Amino acid sequence: MSLVLQGFSVGGGIAIGRAHLVRQSMDDVVHLQLEDDAIEQEIKRFEEAIKLTRKQLEKLRISIPENAPTELGAFISLHLMLLTDVTISREPIDLIEEEHCNAEWALKIQVENLSQQFDDIEDEYLRERKQDMLQVVERIFKNLAGQNPEVGMSVDLFDETILVAHDLSPADMVYFKDNRIAAFTTDVGGLTSHTAILGKSLDLPSVIALNNGRDLIREDDWLIIDGIDGVVIVQPDDIVLTEYRQRAREYKAGLKKLEKIKKVAAQTLEGIPVDLLANIESPDDIEDVLKTGADGVGLFRSEFLFLNRDTFPTEEEQYQVYTQTIKSLKTKQLTVRTIDLGVDKNPRWFHHDQGLNPALGLTGIRLCLAEPILFRTQLRALLRASVHGDIQIMFPMISSIVELNQALSHLEIVKDQLKEEKIPFNVKIKIGTMIEIPSAALTVTSILKKVDFISIGTNDLIQYTLAVDRANTAVAHLYQSTHPAILKLVSHIIKSANKLEKPVAICGEMAGDIKLTRLLLAMGLRRFSMHPANLLAIKQRICETKLIDIEPISVKVFRTEDPDRVEELVTKMNSL
Repeated sequence: MSLVLQGFSVGGGIAIGRAHLVRQSMDDVVHLQLEDDAIEQEIKRFEEAIKLTRKQLEKLRISIPENAPTELGAFISLHLMLLTDVTISREPIDLIEEEHCNAEWALKIQVENLSQQFDDIEDEYLRERKQDMLQVVERIFKNLAGQNPEVGMSVDLFDETILVAHDLSPADMVYFKDNRIAAFTTDVGGLTSHTAILGKSLDLPSVIALNNGRDLIREDDWLIIDGIDGVVIVQPDDIVLTEYRQRAREYKAGLKKLEKIKKVAAQTLEGIPVDLLANIESPDDIEDVLKTGADGVGLFRSEFLFLNRDTFPTEEEQYQVYTQTIKSLKTKQLTVRTIDLGVDKNPRWFHHDQGLNPALGLTGIRLCLAEPILFRTQLRALLRASVHGDIQIMFPMISSIVELNQALSHLEIVKDQLKEEKIPFNVKIKIGTMIEIPSAALTVTSILKKVDFISIGTNDLIQYTLAVDRANTAVAHLYQSTHPAILKLVSHIIKSANKLEKPVAICGEMAGDIKLTRLLLAMGLRRFSMHPANLLAIKQRICETKLIDIEPISVKVFRTEDPDRVEELVTKMNSL
């Protein structure tokens, strides 16, 4: 009898294969009462397990494949940092001494206390870090038991293997690059969990947050992982298998079909050209950008250069990265967003108090203005690199003309410094801003008069406008990119930019959502910036669109204030 489980889809495509259960180690911990003369040796055993865990994680970080997702190293470094926290590395020792118990039991008690503390945290993203803590502790447990933490990951896997786990750590992900994995599924994880982020980066069919999938699925069960709709089917019958095999073939055929339009110009049926740009996080992503035929990079998230290290990168280090990136792009354009740290991207050297609501705290341009040395160092590196190609600078999280003026003042100071030092740079370098806060969206005309271009960050714009934490599963259904208020704001921004003849792009998730492509075209958008994996599908939709045909429906969309009605009209628009 087949079983259908529903979770969150974090990796596209469909996979059909056999289940391989990743074993856990904390389920059967027993409590042992130790004699006084055994305490010292037990503490030493625990400390050796901590040392071994650190050694294993450091080895994994060094051995990360070059083609692995950029975030992987940062996540493993986070686990190393958690390992040094006294609540994990020291307090269990105190319990061993006080309770005269074995190390496993002390660690289990400590984990239960920490888990409760995480559960009491209101912020969804911070609450998700509980899984990182558990993954670190899991590795310590296995080392205490003399087990290889990679047991269950490094077995002789076959091409149809689907990993089934309670959770998978970033360290586990390293093995995905070296083993033949078709897909994976986990019981836990939210939309902002590291498992979800890495699942997207690896581009594997994956479904997370099944709750009790690992208990219901048995070793070697046939599974269907529907990474499109977030469904897992256990032991499907022949009819369902036949249907999904056909869907998998169609999905793969669709991907191959898209390959044929790489060199085709992105333009509507009327011949209206559209620029398709890519979002990247490191120079390693340029290969994917060039493979898809993107017109350039519309968003280089430079903050990833500042993570996974004890100090922020020097001017020379940044200069080398920006230079390497622009040279790899050859003649294509590179738009670099200045560091957007804070909230969920806090490097080890970041010591600012984020307060109760980090998203409303010291982040984006606010942090840059509060740390002028950090900000000017990056601006110097960017200006120096600008002589090697078409580099643009973009400021994040601008909320008003006041902040923009302050950022521009820092830029002018840096330019004057370079001139005095006789260091060459592109004096005509273009400057832009992200529009991702409602206040900036409503006053965008004044901002446009100060910059050369803008880019709409729809992810935060939606979150701030609708007062919905998109990482919170309890209210995730309220996060609507087609909410009338969002569409009115986005339309206003685009029209304002077009009126002043300033380039405007969207670099948030809306740009890569194929169901919104025609609607955005109807708004007047002619620059889309997205993950490289989405680019060809968006290009195909553009090439199949005739603006005159969708105009009547788009007029109705902008007249309605009913979100459900908007969805109906968008569906109708895409059926043309």
